[in-house]
Amino acid sequence: MKDFLTPDWPAPANIKAFTTTRTAGASEGPYASFNIATHVNDDNQRVLQNRADLKKTLGLSSEPMWLDQVHGSYAVNAAEISSHNPSSTGQALIKADASFSYDTDHVCVVMTADCLPVLICNRQGTKVAAVHAGWRGLQAGVIEDTIDALQENPEDCLLWLGPAIGPQAFEVGDEVRQAFVNEIPETAKAFEVNKPGHWLADIYKLARIRLQKTGINEIYGGGLCTYTDHSRFYSYRRDGDTGRMASLIWRET
Repeated sequence: MKDFLTPDWPAPANIKAFTTTRTAGASEGPYASFNIATHVNDDNQRVLQNRADLKKTLGLSSEPMWLDQVHGSYAVNAAEISSHNPSSTGQALIKADASFSYDTDHVCVVMTADCLPVLICNRQGTKVAAVHAGWRGLQAGVIEDTIDALQENPEDCLLWLGPAIGPQAFEVGDEVRQAFVNEIPETAKAFEVNKPGHWLADIYKLARIRLQKTGINEIYGGGLCTYTDHSRFYSYRRDGDTGRMASLIWRET
């Protein structure tokens, strides 16, 4: 197995989930080396080689359901993606920031390089979802909307928070803090003053506060910083022109 992260959570045995790192791939330069995103300026053939290697390493029988992520809150059923997704050789056509599935032949996936990837399953191991949550999507309720789309009781959901920009590196302005606090005053505790008009935001804490208010308490992961761990993670804030990691989840029979 490549240097992939495996969630430490009490998911049912038939739930498979991983997050890739940037190591041991074909890409070069700022994308070195396991970049799986075709929408950055990496050489497309190298990206496709990485995607093929991803499928082989994880033993996937079908192409992951790649999304055209737009920092929104829309969650799409992976069954709908299969009729629109051209394949690993092209861009995804479905604009969404989360996908979910009830089937065994769909692999839900999101790409990140500082934003928060969230993997979701239910206790019965019959439903899965992958969520891309930047601050805009998080504030817009992308995780909550995905759970609604799953049609699952929040108390029966397990969530894993993957690698994202850490609280000592994620600087935001007053308008970002105010957007969260105006909606949920308790989120004020997720911000620390950095300098006048600028705050350090804890995206993990923001996610936990929002989710706990909806009755979700089985929340795992958090604490890995993409910005400071250059050897394992891509970071858009740190590097600008860079690659993306993939966070994938699917269910087996």
